[in-house]
Amino acid sequence: MGNFSRQLCIYHALEGLREGLSDYIHPSRVALIYALTPEEENLRIYDPYDLLRGHEPILEELFLKKKIWLQTEAQKLSHLRELVKFENLKLSGLISFGGWSNSLYYQKWFTEHHFDLCSTGPIERWLEQATRLLAQDFALESSLTLGNTALVLEGLGLHAIRDYIVDKRNELLGLDTHLRIYPLLKSILELSKTKEEGAWARGKLAFVEPSLLNTLDFEISFPQEEQPSLHNIKHVRKLLTAVQHTEMKMISDGEKIVGISKSPLPKSSLKADFRGSHGFLYLDEELICSFQDGVFRGSNREPNLVVLEELLLETDLSEEQRNNLLKVVTSLVKASQSHKHGCSLILDLNEPPLEDIAGQNLERPLNLLYLPHLRLAKSLARVDGALHLTRDATLKKFACLLDGARVSGEDRSRGARFNSALRFTARREKVILIVVSADRPVSVIQNGVELTARCFWSGSCFCEHPSLKEWLQKG
Repeated sequence: MGNFSRQLCIYHALEGLREGLSDYIHPSRVALIYALTPEEENLRIYDPYDLLRGHEPILEELFLKKKIWLQTEAQKLSHLRELVKFENLKLSGLISFGGWSNSLYYQKWFTEHHFDLCSTGPIERWLEQATRLLAQDFALESSLTLGNTALVLEGLGLHAIRDYIVDKRNELLGLDTHLRIYPLLKSILELSKTKEEGAWARGKLAFVEPSLLNTLDFEISFPQEEQPSLHNIKHVRKLLTAVQHTEMKMISDGEKIVGISKSPLPKSSLKADFRGSHGFLYLDEELICSFQDGVFRGSNREPNLVVLEELLLETDLSEEQRNNLLKVVTSLVKASQSHKHGCSLILDLNEPPLEDIAGQNLERPLNLLYLPHLRLAKSLARVDGALHLTRDATLKKFACLLDGARVSGEDRSRGARFNSALRFTARREKVILIVVSADRPVSVIQNGVELTARCFWSGSCFCEHPSLKEWLQKG
């Protein structure tokens, strides 16, 4: 296989992986460090989206000084399908996986560790499959399979989740397990899409290894010959209403619904927690992923307030004031998202607070650190207009109007709430505005600029593959 063909193989694998991960969690970048042979000059890097920039010191330490990529066992591999795995390096902000193979001596894949990722496990299994498929492409030396790898990696979400669950359960119980994970995952998605009397599913459904069912105390158990089949989605959906808004769980052995219990689940049990329009999947107490609209997602659905936290660190607020304000804002944002109504929050860090904000004044500001006042503020957030919060976490006004002159960067596709926030902050100092859309996105705006705007990267299949040493020198 020629050098251009190898680069084309890598390009297709990386783009398929990037597209798949972007659908699963958020827009994601991917990079690869690889070597065709054990010689150091052949250790190369393909990073078209600059994912690894900023990590130069640790990469130099690991790859050029400690030479962690050299592996004598890899030279003994004879079969093309053999792979020696190299687990996650656990670098800050990155997830990685790779290994050694007969056809491609060494490869290490990297992608972003997003703040709201439920579990790194499925992502690691995804990167493992990229490692295997690229090694296979290099072994076959055929241009006919170039597009296949990209397509497989792009649609690997369900399989990556399944592989991770199987691996974890094998660690806990050994290889002799009877729960078939693929059918369970598909049943969960079907239940999440099935309404009962116009309502989405709520309640918990647990899948327990059949040999461990005798460890549970059942509130209700069904005779074996009358146990509802898990494949009868409509029937199972009706039964799920019996455990909604309770601490009880419907129990399945993977084939049938065997009863209802509130006992702690035995080890290696899967639990689907249906919460209306979305839900969460757990293995024991580990959150694996969420699901919504008939697909699994990697996000834990926590609001993205990392940017706000960083902004507050740059202010003159005390640590206690920062923590209190962040706690109050997080609670208000979550309430707005869960009830699916948009809202705007004005964080006025001026001392004294601004008086020129038009809105409904309160005779006495509400202390939002007091839980009943916070609950009232969540209700007031439903009213048109913004909440005016001060630096000491009090509510000064509600139903505030956001006025201002036109600014560059407005986006008509984002609606009046967002664009009004841009205008409002452009002419006011020490003001941060949080805009929560009805469809969940959260924007943090200051000085007329959205600080949480997503970046979209452009890469090229003709991007260079320099040696790692050359790449480090250019950085």
